[in-house]
Amino acid sequence: MLNDPQIVDVDHIGKPRRFVFALMADFTMLSFAAAIESLRIANRTAGKELYSWIIVSEDGAEISCSNGCVFRVNQGLDELERDDTIMLCGGIDVQKATTKRLLNWLRREARRGVTVAGLCTAGYTMAKAGLLDGKKATIHWENQDSFAEEFEEVQLTKSIFVVDGNRITTAGGTASIDLMIKLIADEHGEELANAVADLQIYSAIRTDQDTQRLSIPTRIGVRHPKLSRVIQMMEQNIEDPISPAVLAKDVGMSTRQLERLFRRYLARSPKRYYMELRLQKARNLLMQTDMTVINVALACGFASPSHFSKCYRSHYDTTPYRERGSHAARLPG
Repeated sequence: MLNDPQIVDVDHIGKPRRFVFALMADFTMLSFAAAIESLRIANRTAGKELYSWIIVSEDGAEISCSNGCVFRVNQGLDELERDDTIMLCGGIDVQKATTKRLLNWLRREARRGVTVAGLCTAGYTMAKAGLLDGKKATIHWENQDSFAEEFEEVQLTKSIFVVDGNRITTAGGTASIDLMIKLIADEHGEELANAVADLQIYSAIRTDQDTQRLSIPTRIGVRHPKLSRVIQMMEQNIEDPISPAVLAKDVGMSTRQLERLFRRYLARSPKRYYMELRLQKARNLLMQTDMTVINVALACGFASPSHFSKCYRSHYDTTPYRERGSHAARLPG
């Protein structure tokens, strides 16, 4: 029989802090499991019940996550205790899962002073409920573009998690571990938090100062400072594209040298690479927002809908209108 972990002495008197995991349709299992397992391990390591939790769904019935696993829940969207913490678990097609009933419940509980956290894409639902107005927040990088377009009153960051008062958001995935380790450390000390990380074989604890995505050199598989700088400028200037000549000048190169650099390392021209970035953002906006195709085109640096449609069709072999229509048709009724 394997030995239990060494107990970390924690001075705790009183009832455990309760987390209410609210599972949305097609939620992401990884971010949910990472959060709830951190609490379980904290209790085991402390040798006492520091945390408790319940699982709820909109109607109190079983609910499926995005990988098809089905979860039993404890109850529906009932009234909570004021010192509870809601952990809203989002996933794919979060807009569809954001129902009027869920929004009303979140607003009601927030008015009563309950802390609300959104895991993965659930920051969208929190913003839709008005809980993030004037707050700092984050969301999974795939949803950043559409979120920024829809919720201008939210101070969106690229951090892996954000704690702004009693509003908490994470980027999803393993960011739940980093968030829970911070909460555990704040309440019960670094020793317990580090032990929880160690038991999860989690050797690189991140903070809210860490960003979500891999560095540009890691993503493209090339470590070239000037190439990385140009790509960074491209990613930061999608709506108003910068010409290759200006990009080259900003990094101390000629346009021809920049062309050769992209051809050598990325097998495409700077213009082509930039176009692919803009089209990827356009596809995200088409899939995740109700923006008109014209506004999507403008947000991605296209002066006319016809030019946007031509470029989109050349790259994705379909038109923006058909892309949006086929995506809508795939959503469950």
